Amino acid sequence: MAGAGSRNWRLVRADPDAVPPSARRFMARARQRKLRAALPWLIAAGVLLVAGLLVWVVYGTSVLGVRTVEVVGAELLSQEQVRAAAAIPADQPLARVDLGAARGRVRELPAVDRVVVSRSWPSTVVIEVVERTAIAAVPARQGFILIDDDGVPFRAVAEQPAGLPLARLAKPGPLDENTESALTVLESLSDELRKQVVAVAVPSPVKIRLELRKGRVVIWGDDTKSGEKSKVATELLSQKGDEIDVSAPTVVTIR
Repeated sequence: MAGAGSRNWRLVRADPDAVPPSARRFMARARQRKLRAALPWLIAAGVLLVAGLLVWVVYGTSVLGVRTVEVVGAELLSQEQVRAAAAIPADQPLARVDLGAARGRVRELPAVDRVVVSRSWPSTVVIEVVERTAIAAVPARQGFILIDDDGVPFRAVAEQPAGLPLARLAKPGPLDENTESALTVLESLSDELRKQVVAVAVPSPVKIRLELRKGRVVIWGDDTKSGEKSKVATELLSQKGDEIDVSAPTVVTIR
């Protein structure tokens, strides 16, 4: 028998109806408040998880990797030459392609004047090339070297392209003063005079001459007042004489 001071405890499951309705409503509102307080954090965690997954897919896997390198505008160069210069690895995540570095590598090709490299989602790199345009052909030991309007030699060819004048230069290049003089003169020519020009010879910047069809020659002198000299020479094309000297355009001689 238990002692007089001992107590007998018994666990009894409470009937839900035993909890007052007011207490149940209070507990329900408390749970709702906790849920509302936690909801922004749950949403933020979900957004971060999704964002992290997307970043991993885009930057860390080949799911959106390079499948195609599209070349636009290449005519002198082959598309394979441009792709080889760009050196963009296949399956590299498109987002991680260094467009500036690829552009710089393509820009080093002599025939390329300008280039734009861009992404085309989901898996293509587009290389848009603007090639140099030849304005003269410089005779070389084997064939000809084409130069553009900046004086840049960019292509060697076996034959002189039709309709392209010769530029007789010892060392063609954008930093060569003879090349600069030849470009200044060629740019100043009228359409009529340009059609007659076979070559511009620049042994020095003050001894420029134009070689015309039928063996005629225009003594140009230096490249100053080239616009005026072109106008005077054009007007004298119909005159007889094998040599037209416009080096001093106000005092012209014909021989």
